[in-house]
Amino acid sequence: MAKIVKVKSGSPYEERESYSRVVCVDDWIFVSNTAGRNYVTREMSTDPVEQLRQAMKNVEGALAAVGATLADVVRSRVTIPNVEHASDVMAAVGEVFRGVDPASTVLCSPLGGPEYLVEVEITAYRGASASAQERIVVDLSA
Repeated sequence: MAKIVKVKSGSPYEERESYSRVVCVDDWIFVSNTAGRNYVTREMSTDPVEQLRQAMKNVEGALAAVGATLADVVRSRVTIPNVEHASDVMAAVGEVFRGVDPASTVLCSPLGGPEYLVEVEITAYRGASASAQERIVVDLSA
């Protein structure tokens, strides 16, 4: 039987909208869409790259709560409502995941309000960072 753990961060949205910040099914970890709001000060930068950096700190804390790290991430989904911010935000994502190289999706789609300039959703596998990894490079130009 699978072990399921659900983690709440205390956000009022989690209760109102009935969701968990993190759901673990055995070693699979699913982190809900996470914005760049500082959980302590409740402030959020107006800079999309700073929002991304804060969102990744929030994700990092969520992963730590279930014994995982950013190095265990196997998939990321980044939503950026303003396509003009995509290049800078994704460069910052590249810095965070350098060497981890998860599968990645980038969406340019509206978020919950105009103040949200980026949100991140993560799938991780606890222990992925310690597992043997094979990297294959293919030529897709053919």
